Amino acid sequence: MKSGYFGEHGGQFVPEIFMNAIIELEQAYTRYKLDPSFTQELKELLDNYAGRPSRLYYAKKMSQDLGARIYLKREDLNHTGSHKINNVLGQALLAKKMGKSRIIAETGAGQHGVASATGAALLGLECEIFMGQEDAKRQALNVYRMRLLGAKVHIVSSGTATLKDAVSQALREWSMRIEDTHYLLGSAVGPHPFPMIVRDFQSVISLESRAQILQAEGKLPDMVVACVGGGSNAIGSFHHFVKDSSVRLIGCEAAGKGIDTKETAATLTTGKMGIFHGMKSYFCQDECGQIAPVYSISAGLDYPGVGPEHAYLHDIKRAEFVAITDDEAVGAFEYLSKMEGIIPAIESSHAIAYVRKVAKDLPKDSLILLTLSGRGDKDCAAMARYKGEEIYE
Repeated sequence: MKSGYFGEHGGQFVPEIFMNAIIELEQAYTRYKLDPSFTQELKELLDNYAGRPSRLYYAKKMSQDLGARIYLKREDLNHTGSHKINNVLGQALLAKKMGKSRIIAETGAGQHGVASATGAALLGLECEIFMGQEDAKRQALNVYRMRLLGAKVHIVSSGTATLKDAVSQALREWSMRIEDTHYLLGSAVGPHPFPMIVRDFQSVISLESRAQILQAEGKLPDMVVACVGGGSNAIGSFHHFVKDSSVRLIGCEAAGKGIDTKETAATLTTGKMGIFHGMKSYFCQDECGQIAPVYSISAGLDYPGVGPEHAYLHDIKRAEFVAITDDEAVGAFEYLSKMEGIIPAIESSHAIAYVRKVAKDLPKDSLILLTLSGRGDKDCAAMARYKGEEIYE
């Protein structure tokens, strides 16, 4: 694999103004990832502040109901309520080592924004967050949490006013203040080295879960399942299993209202090769090759592309990617809540929905490892509205 690429995906398709910052970031990351003092400081933050290692939970009632042995990797138990804190603490610490005083970030569901604001408060960094107007409406609680933590939140109304447009605006902002600012990109997307950096910091998920499942069951899982938007939690969940050919890797995309409609965000199911946000990968495109508007009930999966490493794993058939509709995800949201007393993020519910669909057809006692990427407090009002019920704080 040539530097910065996964197969033919990846690269650094950015204006010249960004290149010095990207080179600086790559050099700093190459240095600090091998620095024992940096890795020890990050480990202490992950363990003592974020609450790692996250638990591996045997979902007994769900297993009995579906006929497979199902374990949940509980990223929802992390500080701030999702996997996003893993990458944020790594990048924020790196930014501080690089002498940056300010971080900016994009957010869709708001969890990366909350984690970024949290990391900035902890490490004494200025923080500004860019969030699409539609996502801000859906995730008003997370907007308040970001501001409470001291971040300035910019509501982006351009384009579809969702995650794609938040990323675009954050990139524009970075171009104006590169000297003191680090762009803390939240998903495994963008120009190299971002997909590699995010993958590495999120790979703590599979580093832990591989050891935990071996301890609990004495063998590797038959299947690892995670939701995929840009792909940070999924690539983190897959990374330490990629070389284990017996383990199926399943990424669950947001089909929205159906892959046969225009209201979908299932990139690897419906997309085509293209270049956007600094990378070559698969993207949802219209008949003219422009980036198409996408839709999902999940703000965190409402992105028209996918990270280059996922595109590569798809190409070489190492990972399988499936599309889950809004209705299926909402059903799974309610199912896990009632079955196990765990309210999952609507993003994670796409993975739960897939397991519900296939578990009964798998060989008896198949072993499934499902990453629960976040908790669902943020989604309760939206889910109630989806079901026709208005709730008020």
